[in-house]
Amino acid sequence: QLQLVESGGGLVQPGDSLMLSCAASGRTIKMYIMAWFRQAPGKAREFVGGSNWSLGATYYSDSVKGRFTMSSDAAKNTVYLQMTNLKPEDTALYYCAASPLRGLLREVADFGSWGQGTQVTVSS
Repeated sequence: QLQLVESGGGLVQPGDSLMLSCAASGRTIKMYIMAWFRQAPGKAREFVGGSNWSLGATYYSDSVKGRFTMSSDAAKNTVYLQMTNLKPEDTALYYCAASPLRGLLREVADFGSWGQGTQVTVSS
């Protein structure tokens, strides 16, 4: 059973950077497609970025492409989301998720393991 714990959220100003961490336990992250999602109040949960180890590919939503970067540390069994040039519209609860399926997954329904979320607030 894979367990995920996010950390690193906080209150930042527009243009600032922030790095989120997702520590996994129970299974190695290399067995999964790992992804980040976010959910703003009153809105649906949306895909942010994903990483497919077997394809050596990371992929992002258009709204964060060029500003957010996923990475991982296999030794720590942890994935990261480096966020730069943050905007007020990036304010949301950010979730780490994992899927044993294949492909460049973007749908919430494709992911069966979720963390509890970490809040990111971008405000001046």
